[in-house]
Amino acid sequence: MDHRITEFVRGLRAAGVRVSVAEAAEAAQAAQALGLADRDAFRRALSASTVKARGDQAAFEALFPLYFGSGGPPLQNALEDLSQDDQDLVRTALEAMSGRMQKLLDWLTSGDGPSREELEAMARRAGMGQLSNPSQTLWITRRMMQEMGFSQLERLLGELREKLEAAGMSQEAIDALMGVVRANQEALSEQIGQQVGLDLARKRAEREGARLAGSGGLLDRDLQDLGPLEVEQMRREVTRLVARLRSRAALRQKRAKTGQVDPRRTLRANLRYGGVPIAIQRRRRKLKPRLTLICDVSTSMRPVAEFMLRLIYELSDQVAHARSFAFNADLQEISPAMAGRKAADAVAEVLYAIPPGYYATDLGESLATFEHDFRGAVDRRTTVIILGDGRNNHNPPRVELLAALRGRARRLVWLNPEGPEQWGTGDSDMQRYAPHCDAVYPVQNLAQLAAAVDRLLAGG
Repeated sequence: MDHRITEFVRGLRAAGVRVSVAEAAEAAQAAQALGLADRDAFRRALSASTVKARGDQAAFEALFPLYFGSGGPPLQNALEDLSQDDQDLVRTALEAMSGRMQKLLDWLTSGDGPSREELEAMARRAGMGQLSNPSQTLWITRRMMQEMGFSQLERLLGELREKLEAAGMSQEAIDALMGVVRANQEALSEQIGQQVGLDLARKRAEREGARLAGSGGLLDRDLQDLGPLEVEQMRREVTRLVARLRSRAALRQKRAKTGQVDPRRTLRANLRYGGVPIAIQRRRRKLKPRLTLICDVSTSMRPVAEFMLRLIYELSDQVAHARSFAFNADLQEISPAMAGRKAADAVAEVLYAIPPGYYATDLGESLATFEHDFRGAVDRRTTVIILGDGRNNHNPPRVELLAALRGRARRLVWLNPEGPEQWGTGDSDMQRYAPHCDAVYPVQNLAQLAAAVDRLLAGG
């Protein structure tokens, strides 16, 4: 129990709740005195020991069931109340339904759920390695359920029912079987959610501990892993970053005075000398790019999207022309909302106006909307920037539209908080989009995001 209390306190601290050593010791004493028999009394005691501010209670309530939950209701054996003949019919029907989905039906009928190793493997494929925020539990849980085949469960159960009816099993026995399977479906979903939430909370605590030990500064923190206070610090840091990037742009402007000779400007400039001597004139580089930003503002991308929009619009004087679009379920232009206002106010209003959501992302549909309604936003002078994780909620990716967009643009650059090891996992279509990009830059933290924006302003 002491170990679990220690882990819980680390989880609270990683979530931004300030818990002193004395308060942690008091929580351990309360746990030892009360035990887990009365779970509600145990929860209240821990809350009284660790929560000082009203705003911290929400973090406590989110983490408590992860560290001290029962692991979810157990699965039941759906066959145990059936006759031996009916059990044989079910097993025969299941064997006939071969393939990956058969495993899910085995779990739901036998009462033996997936092993720890199987869950860990599915979590890796769902993208667990790149996340550490407990608020993303539902997102990863849904991906894991899709990996298991839950999206096809209705069809599978319909097939199973048809096979059992054809084999002569009574309707009463079939209904009893299906009732237990449905209960097991809910229980397995809850088990997965609790386990994913606990794993994410532990990962976040580990990363917070590494940061406090000196493993990296604020600019190197994962944007998905920031607490409210750190977000405010990061917003202030953007101002210093903008000044630095603007200075670099001015230096590039100065350096642009050297380069390729411009014969026409040289001749015009030297008419006053009669051609002797000759003052060499050089071609001016067009340093200010034309940008079109297509930005994923779904829940998983919001922290990255906010800082990207802030950087781009704080540096608008370094851009010849910029149009911005945001999408979740579909795409809309946000340039008018951003124009002529403070970047912080405009970004906050734009993000508030577009409903978030983990499961509504549809980049394919958004690309179709862009092609139909905003085709004129891209020409041969335009650099197109797509900010997103390439996850499309299993919707059609419409890769051909991205290829057509690249064909009209000067360059197409993708900014992605996920690394190549995550491409193609779960609902990721990034491995299909990447070949049509001139470059894919990692933007997991503000340092990477600022470096990517600097390259874009330099025309790279």
